[in-house]
Amino acid sequence: MKKILSFLILLVFITGCGPKQPPKEESVEPINTYQNQPGDSTLYGLACDGCSDSILVLLPFTGGDPDTFDIITAHHERHIYGHPSIGDELAVILNPEDKQEALIVVNIERLRGKWCYQVMPHFRNTDNMPERIQKRMLQRIPDSVKQRLMAPREYGFQLKRGYTAQSFGGTRQTTTDNMSPVEYPEVKRYKEWRLFNGRLLLITDSVRLANGKKGLPEQDTIDIIQLRRDTLVLRFSDHEQGYYRKIENN
Repeated sequence: MKKILSFLILLVFITGCGPKQPPKEESVEPINTYQNQPGDSTLYGLACDGCSDSILVLLPFTGGDPDTFDIITAHHERHIYGHPSIGDELAVILNPEDKQEALIVVNIERLRGKWCYQVMPHFRNTDNMPERIQKRMLQRIPDSVKQRLMAPREYGFQLKRGYTAQSFGGTRQTTTDNMSPVEYPEVKRYKEWRLFNGRLLLITDSVRLANGKKGLPEQDTIDIIQLRRDTLVLRFSDHEQGYYRKIENN
């Protein structure tokens, strides 16, 4: 009996001292299937509890635990576009020399939606006409007619989930429009949007060429100047444009 007991103790001892299998590494599962475009170094994720004016806590879409980033400089430089709230989808540009510092933060949740601005018409074929002549023409028009002719229109675009976009505003030209002394600017018809290294890309539908064929879509690369709950300011290549948020009443 003692020999059996001694044998069992020795067996347990040998088994315990044998080579141990290395612990299996836990797999990091992505929480979003979105893939960055080639050349886009943006870090995408969700804002977590703990965000403040100096700290950003982000759960990256690539999976894993939340990361904490310093955003003090970004705050001072006004590069926080849309104050992060828990659960908001964010796009973050990190400092290439310090991966613990975020240089730009864009709140994608705040960026989505319907953005509008007012457009006024202008007289036709008056580009080469002196401004005083244009004013004189306007003064000679009766107020009732002037009010009808110079009515503003609402232009803008909607940034939807799935990175699709839709422009609105303007109307198709009719015979009556061609007879009017005023005209409204054309509208770019956007169908897609995305962020690329902190900048907004707006992509149009296929462009119809003069020969009736379809050309390649056009792309506008735009700087975000300001993003608040109800205000958006964008810098295009040739101008800045301010927008207000349009909320539809169901």
